[in-house]
Amino acid sequence: MPRHPARLSTLLAGALAVVLAAALNLTVSTPKAQAAAVTVQAESYAAQSGVALEATADTGGGDNAAFLAAGDWMRFDNVDLGSAGRLTVSARIASAGGSGTIELRTSTVTGPLLAVIEVAPTGGWQTWVTRTTEVSTHPTGAQTVFAVMRSTTPGDFVNINWFSFASDGDGQAAGWVPVDQAKWNAQVAQFRAMTPAPVPAGVVRVPEFNATCDYSHSMPDDPIVLPGLPGASHMHSFFGNKSTDAFSTTQSLLNSKATTCAPAEDLSSYWIPTLYEGDKAVEPQNMIVYYGSRLSDPSATVPFPEGFRMIAGNAKAQTPTPAGSPGQYWCAGPGGEIGRSADGNWPICAPTAHLTHQLVFPDCWDGKNLDSPDHKSHVAFTYDGKCSGAYPVAIPNLSFVVTYPTQGSAAGFRLASGMASSVHGDFFNAWDNTAQGHRVKDCITQKAKCNSAGTF
Repeated sequence: MPRHPARLSTLLAGALAVVLAAALNLTVSTPKAQAAAVTVQAESYAAQSGVALEATADTGGGDNAAFLAAGDWMRFDNVDLGSAGRLTVSARIASAGGSGTIELRTSTVTGPLLAVIEVAPTGGWQTWVTRTTEVSTHPTGAQTVFAVMRSTTPGDFVNINWFSFASDGDGQAAGWVPVDQAKWNAQVAQFRAMTPAPVPAGVVRVPEFNATCDYSHSMPDDPIVLPGLPGASHMHSFFGNKSTDAFSTTQSLLNSKATTCAPAEDLSSYWIPTLYEGDKAVEPQNMIVYYGSRLSDPSATVPFPEGFRMIAGNAKAQTPTPAGSPGQYWCAGPGGEIGRSADGNWPICAPTAHLTHQLVFPDCWDGKNLDSPDHKSHVAFTYDGKCSGAYPVAIPNLSFVVTYPTQGSAAGFRLASGMASSVHGDFFNAWDNTAQGHRVKDCITQKAKCNSAGTF
């Protein structure tokens, strides 16, 4: 049986941690640790029983441990399980049939149970999904970890591409990414010192600017939800920063100057689940990202902090979307909607119109965290025209407007995440602070409509 040297890759899944600025008169809280993920390739075992290797069709290539049956096992040495606190354990698996579990044990093949990964059919030996479980108590630091196959299914029941271990670091909830206080103080001070440009007569008095971003690329990656885990997501269509992949961080986005957005100062990344018509992906030509305000007093708005990220929508929502449903896809252009798909969930557009969707994000921030475990708990929607309570900081009201070069048909569409109700969007901020600050100051706080160039 072939042997491969161990190659354990330590992947950092987040950004720096501190809290917020006295400049906004907010209560400072104790920073919460972010998760650090260690990915272990299945073929990197130090010892095994009953394991074969084969080239994987999963994203990233390489080999996977193949055709594993009950009683087979692999040993991995020096796996860093981090420090005390919650541990998130994931496995990238495929199964053509049968079910069972993968027991992860420490020290020996019959040692203390660390975690159990459930296995169910995925549709094929190279049809990959990621299964995840959480562990509240676990050994810390470098450990010997055994993966032991358990099943009542006769014969082979699972392939494994990799395991991932993400420790929250100090016993606090993984996924919180506190804002860096010094950086945020400096960004707010710079913003406060900006002199707004005079608004010419005749300008539409709507608090708004935008970035127009062409389609960039598609990948089954998600650097917010599944950082450092290439191929672990459903397919996403990316806009903006051309470098975006599973390993993207604030710094990597800022360092990569290639963007599909106008203005070029917006190095942010924006993404949505890929739309399919049958088995063919339908990619938008572009996305208009609007930055506005729904506040009674837009002058309270401040820019997004560097490295801020959030998600709108729910990828797990799988409910029918007949005409009139919230968050509905619609037809933009002359003629509009002329019918519905056979299942009633998608509009059919006139030949002069196109399928369109607008996704609206929360616009009030807790003032403390760049991200949260569900990527939503650090933000909320404006209530009664203001931001207050646990979400006192007004940030720009972000929305994606996406138009697809298709009219649709009775067959309808599907998203990579499932039904139309599962539409969602991700925002990873990498604006140049000065460029974003001037737009917020000139356009939003003065309630004046601006273009992509940030001018009236």
